[in-house]
Amino acid sequence: MGLVRSICAFAVFLGLSVCLMGQAKDQEEFLRSTAEPGRTGGRLVVGQSAEPKTFNPVTVVDQPSRDVIRRMTADLVHINRSTQKTEPALAKSWTTSRDGRRFTLQLRRGVRFSDGVPFDADDVVFSYQVYLDEKVHSPQRDLLLIHDKPVAVEKLGTHTVRFTFSAPYAAGERVFDSIAILPRHLLEKAYKAGKISQTWLLTTSPEKMAGLGPFRLKQVVLGERIVLERNPCYWKVDAKKQRLPYLDELTFLTVPSRDAQVVRFLAGDTDAISSLSAENFEVLSPDQKARRYVLHDLGPGLEFNFLLLNMNDDTVGRLPAVARKQKWFQDVRFRQAVSLAIDRATIVRLVYQNRATALATHVSPGNKLWVDNSIPAPERSVPRAIRLLEGSGFSRRSDGGLVDAGGSPVEFSILVNASNAQQAQMATLIQDDLKAIGIKVNVVNMEFRSAMSRVLESHDYEAVLMKIGSGDVDPTEGMNVWMSTGQTHLWHLGEKAPATPWEAEIDQLMQKQLTTMDYKRRKKLYDRVQEVEAQQLPLIYLASPHILVGAREGLGNLSPAIMDHYLLWNADEIFWRASAPSNH
Repeated sequence: MGLVRSICAFAVFLGLSVCLMGQAKDQEEFLRSTAEPGRTGGRLVVGQSAEPKTFNPVTVVDQPSRDVIRRMTADLVHINRSTQKTEPALAKSWTTSRDGRRFTLQLRRGVRFSDGVPFDADDVVFSYQVYLDEKVHSPQRDLLLIHDKPVAVEKLGTHTVRFTFSAPYAAGERVFDSIAILPRHLLEKAYKAGKISQTWLLTTSPEKMAGLGPFRLKQVVLGERIVLERNPCYWKVDAKKQRLPYLDELTFLTVPSRDAQVVRFLAGDTDAISSLSAENFEVLSPDQKARRYVLHDLGPGLEFNFLLLNMNDDTVGRLPAVARKQKWFQDVRFRQAVSLAIDRATIVRLVYQNRATALATHVSPGNKLWVDNSIPAPERSVPRAIRLLEGSGFSRRSDGGLVDAGGSPVEFSILVNASNAQQAQMATLIQDDLKAIGIKVNVVNMEFRSAMSRVLESHDYEAVLMKIGSGDVDPTEGMNVWMSTGQTHLWHLGEKAPATPWEAEIDQLMQKQLTTMDYKRRKKLYDRVQEVEAQQLPLIYLASPHILVGAREGLGNLSPAIMDHYLLWNADEIFWRASAPSNH
C-alpha cells in the first residue's frame, strides 16, 4: 500500500512540475472556489446508460459523450447550475458594449492545458474558428449566429479577446458556457487537413488529448468504462488555496439498463446515479438511512421525451418503404391525431409513478422563466383524433384498422433504446393508445448508438422515442434544434432552407428573440414559438420527468441541480468526507 501511495505521489509531482514550468513569466491567476474546502484523494464512480461516441467537443451530439467531455474541458464563462447565473471561468472578467453587440473578455494568465502547454487568446480564436466553420458541421455553430451572420472573434492581446455579433445578443455572456476551448497545439494540424471530426475518438491515446477541465483522460475500456484522472494543471483553488479537483479519479461505468445501474449502486460498484427511474426511486427510498445513501427529487427539469415521426426529405428513391409512410407523417392532421390518441396522464402515472409532468411543448414547468403557461397540457381524445384522420382521407375498415386514401393499412415501427426500460414501457402504452384509432405500431428495441446512427445519419427509421435535455434555461440553448438549418433539427435534418411556412416562422421568431434585449418582449416571441410547436407538432411531446438522483453519504459539496450534469456539474469541488466508506 505504501508503494502504491508513493507511485501516486510521484505521478502528481510530475504533473505539477509540468504545470509549474515557465510560471515566472505568467503567474497563475486562479479562480477561487466559494464552496466548502474539502480533502483530496479518492475516486468517484458513476453509472452511464451508454458508452460515449466520441471525446471530440466539436462534433458531439449525444449526452453520454457530453457528460464525459465536459469534465475534461472548460469554457470562457460558466453557468452555475445551482444558481443558473453566469460566473467567471477561463475569462476572469468581461465587459459588454452599450448596444449589446460586443463582449470583451480578459483571460486568466498562467493557465495551462492538462499536458502543460500554456493557454492564451490564440486558443480561443482557433476554437471559435473551428466551431464556426460550416464544413465542420458543429452543432455549436447555431449558437454563434445572428441572422445567419457569425460572430467575429478578435485577439486584442495575449490574454484579451473580443466577440462582436451582428446584432444585440439577448443571451449575453451565457453563450460562452459549454463551448469547450480547444488546444490549438494539438488540433490545428488536423483542422487544416480537414480531419478535425476524425480526431479524439474513443481509440485515441490519452497523451494525444488535452483539455482545460478538472480531469483528463486516463483509460478507456471499450464497452465497460472511461476513467478520468485529476488534471494537475487545473486553474481553480479552494479557500485554503488547495488546487482543485479533490478527487484523484472519476470513472464512468457503462451500465446499459437503469435496473442494472441500481444493482451496481447497491453492490457498491458505483457511488452515484444521475438518472433514476421513478420506479427505482420508490424502491430505494425506504432504505436510504440503513444503506447510507441519499435520494433527491428535484421536480421537473429541462428534459423532455417525445415521439419523432420521420419527415426527412432524402428518403425518396433510397428508402421507399420509409418514404411511403412519410406521406402520412408530413400531414399535420395525422400528427395531431397521433398526439390526441396518446394518454399522457397514464404515461405520467404508470411510467413515472406520478414523478413527471405531461407536456404540450418542449418547455417544461421546471423552466419557470420561459414556459408558456397559456398552452394547456394535452388531453386524450380518441373521437377528435378519428375526426381529424377522416378529414384527411383516412378511413376505418370493418375490423377497426386504419387505411389511407389509397387503401394501404396504416402501420409503422417505433425505435426504442433497448437499455431504457421507461422508453420501452412508454412505447407499449403508445402502441395500445394508437390501436384505439386503428394504427398498428411495432416496437423495435435497438442499441442506443445504432438507433442514433439511424436517426442522425442514415435516416432509415419510421418513428423513434427520444429525449432531449437542454443545457440551459435560456431559449438560445435550443437554436440548433429549432432553426431549420440546425445540426439537430431532427424532423428535416440537413435542410438548407425552411421546408414549410411554419418552420420559416419559427426561424424568424428564434432569430428575433436572440436580438431582443427586453425580457417581456422576448418572452412573447418565445411563447409564439411554443404555440407553433403545439399546433404543428414537429415532435410529439410526451412528458418531462422529474430529476431523480442518488448518491452515497459522505460526498461533500454535492449540489444536485435540474441542469445537466445533475450531479457532476461541479465535479471539481466534490470530495469524500473522512466519514465516507473506507474503500474511497
